[in-house]
Amino acid sequence: MVDTIKYTIFKTKWGYFGLAANAQGLLRTVLPSPDRKITQNYLLAGLSKPKFQKNLLKSLQDKIVAYFNGRAVKFNGDIPLALDNLGPFIKEVLMGCGKIPYGKAISYSQLARLVGKPLAARAVGNALAKNPVPLIIPCHRVIHADGSIGKFSAFLEAKAGPDIIRGKTLKLKLLQLERAI
Repeated sequence: MVDTIKYTIFKTKWGYFGLAANAQGLLRTVLPSPDRKITQNYLLAGLSKPKFQKNLLKSLQDKIVAYFNGRAVKFNGDIPLALDNLGPFIKEVLMGCGKIPYGKAISYSQLARLVGKPLAARAVGNALAKNPVPLIIPCHRVIHADGSIGKFSAFLEAKAGPDIIRGKTLKLKLLQLERAI
């Protein structure tokens, strides 16, 4: 039996945000872009026959819009996540990251300790780079122990135009929105 994938793209104050889900839960998110087509292309890359559904996960859409309007929003626990294609360590890191509260930032080494792997800070960073649902799992809240931002790969830079905020700049902007730094 083929699992139907549904998706939606909706406008936030920061641009177009994308969500994709199947019967198990949320599969993928794409952080805002000013170009709807770029968001759609990135969201749907590699997905098999996704179907558009305007009101997909409507309550989550509303929370995301509120977040980009500057409201403190809690995402964890609202919706099941479809993370079955990830290894156990990656899932453990992502679930630990999901516990970081709005407005807080912790270091990669602190997250490594939180998931019971105190010497795995670099592996934690590599696991966060595989986060398929940025914002919902707030990997932007993990920074270096010295307070520097660290990497952030939550947007496909190859297809992004020069006006799209991404990488470290996007991570910094998200942390500033939450007043975490």
